Amino acid sequence: MNFRFGFLLFLVLVGLPTLVEARVQGKAVPYTIGQSSYEGFLAWDDSLEGKRPGILVVHEWWGLNTYARSRAEQLAALGYVALAVDMYGKGKVTTHPEKASEWAKLTTSNVDEWLGRAQEGLKLLREDPKVDPSRLAAIGYCFGGATVMQLVYGGAPLKGVVSFHGSLPLPQSSQSIHNSAKVLIAHGDADPFLTSDHIEQFKTALDTVGIDWQMVLYSGAQHSFTNPSADQYGLKGAKYHQQADQRSWNHMKQFFKELFE
Repeated sequence: MNFRFGFLLFLVLVGLPTLVEARVQGKAVPYTIGQSSYEGFLAWDDSLEGKRPGILVVHEWWGLNTYARSRAEQLAALGYVALAVDMYGKGKVTTHPEKASEWAKLTTSNVDEWLGRAQEGLKLLREDPKVDPSRLAAIGYCFGGATVMQLVYGGAPLKGVVSFHGSLPLPQSSQSIHNSAKVLIAHGDADPFLTSDHIEQFKTALDTVGIDWQMVLYSGAQHSFTNPSADQYGLKGAKYHQQADQRSWNHMKQFFKELFE
């Protein structure tokens, strides 16, 4: 009996890493907006039962790449259903700053279309049978951080959003903002792409419309501080910062705990 028990225990322990890894599942989610094709990425933990909060993930200006998908998988490992939305179109991913800038500017030049693409991703997330549609949030990186703020300005049904090193767009004067979504801004204190004046205007704009916000600054952190590949893009002012990455992720988890529990 002892031998059999020991052998079975050995099999369980040997197989445990595989079982743990297999819990998080991911799949491509193709969809269309008008005549254009898009492909998001959905991640979830298949060991969990019942509906759970859904998190929309909006990529950096590089497009829906491996990094954005990995963040969706990390969220799935925390017990959420995460959809990494495609904001540019199927296959539009680059490592060249010039091309990324071109795609981002083209997308943001029309706020209605920009917001519409993000809302389509949120709609796909809401309709997933594993998701509790009353408990939704969004996170975004860089360009994605600006996008989640547009969702707030556009009245999306979100409990809250997290912007990681986002560009912090100001709401348009024509927008009538009525949203109870809470906002967490994770910003590098050494980020050269935003002036202190712009940050103050952004905070004032949120105060003016009564949005519940908080901003955390990370000393020494530049732009793209959460992305381990940031140093490889050759973009001056963008650099990975491990401590700020870990701290901001922990701040996000605490923020979600406040939203959903």
